[in-house]
Amino acid sequence: MDVSVLTAEATRVSPLRRVTRSAATTPGRLSVIAVGLVLLTLVTGLFGALTLQTKQDTLDDLVDYREPLTAAAQLIYRSLSDADATAASAFLSGGVEPPALRARYEYDIAQAGAALGKASADVGGDPLAEEQVTVLSTQLPVYTGLVETARTNNRQGFPAGAAYLREASGLMRSKILPAAEKLYAIDFDRLKAGQAEARSFPWFTLLLSVGLLGALVATQLYLTRKTNRLINVGLLVASIAVAVALIWATVALLVSSAQVADGERNGSDQVDVLVQARINSLKCRADETLTLVARGDGPGYEKEWKELAPTFTGDGGGNLLRQAQSLASSPALSGEVKQAVENADAWAAAHRKIRELDDGGQYEGAVAMAIGNAPESAATAFGKLDKNMITALNAGREEFFIQTKRGSQALTALVPGVAVLALLAAAGIALGIRERLREYR
Repeated sequence: MDVSVLTAEATRVSPLRRVTRSAATTPGRLSVIAVGLVLLTLVTGLFGALTLQTKQDTLDDLVDYREPLTAAAQLIYRSLSDADATAASAFLSGGVEPPALRARYEYDIAQAGAALGKASADVGGDPLAEEQVTVLSTQLPVYTGLVETARTNNRQGFPAGAAYLREASGLMRSKILPAAEKLYAIDFDRLKAGQAEARSFPWFTLLLSVGLLGALVATQLYLTRKTNRLINVGLLVASIAVAVALIWATVALLVSSAQVADGERNGSDQVDVLVQARINSLKCRADETLTLVARGDGPGYEKEWKELAPTFTGDGGGNLLRQAQSLASSPALSGEVKQAVENADAWAAAHRKIRELDDGGQYEGAVAMAIGNAPESAATAFGKLDKNMITALNAGREEFFIQTKRGSQALTALVPGVAVLALLAAAGIALGIRERLREYR
């Protein structure tokens, strides 16, 4: 074989052979161990810091972004449903509607528009959410136009006003409110997904950290056998740094997860139960007034009332208000929901009286019972009920914010702390093994 070929082959192989021969010696093995431990430490520290930062970002997103958007979607439904019921109540007043009812209707529409603008900022990339926002944006002006036409006809005493109002309410109930309810469900599901992510434990990072700690202990045992020296200061410092980071991160994550779980159980889950009860109560309030507007031509409204009323009245297991009372995290909140239960039952009693009067041919008395200001009227009871639920909803949201914020605070300084401890551990490894290598020179 050509000499030049043999020389080139020897040149290519010699570095590999040198490395192999070096690794076969104790100094060589120590060098390989040092490089491997330093790389494992840096990778573990980087991965851990990124994981913890992601966790922190998720918690901040829940408080600053995700929950407020869910509340905005809920507000869209509440405002539009209340606007529909208020428009019907104003219509029942006859002629020029009371200024208070008119102002309430206009406020509801404005509030729904503002909440829709906020909620629409988060629909990008979600076709289902975009579809609901499109329905709300395009159909709401049609609804308000129909209500204005009904109002104009009613002021002039034309019977067509009732037909326009029923058409407006039909549009609201068949397209607008279902879209608002779906949008709320989408946002609530996203909130739940964020909470699940915030509660999850980074097991892979834990395994990396435990593996690194085990490697450090094994290396120290190896050095003890080779050098007959019990302690290597550099590796001991590295081990302590990794152990501190591991314990700190584990405790902080467990505390954070517990706080997020409390915020979910006592905050967002309770709020969702109250939201569902409020949605059903708002539907029933619209049913109650629209039955009177229809004047015998609206049996479907009363049928829906009877189907939905058990979800917020009575002693049945399906009473959402009683479920919310059992979930209450404080005596004050429990007392507020208890008042809501009592006011819901009072409203149900007033509704039965309305039907008795209307079915008995006393239409004017039924209207007065439905929209009057008397203490025993349906309007009074419903107003108290809605106020109770608003107060309870706000308390539930506050509980969510407090607990989730505490979960975020439990991770304070953890990311930079883990990064610093990882660098300290890497430095300890390098210095500790370097001292042993010097002994072989």
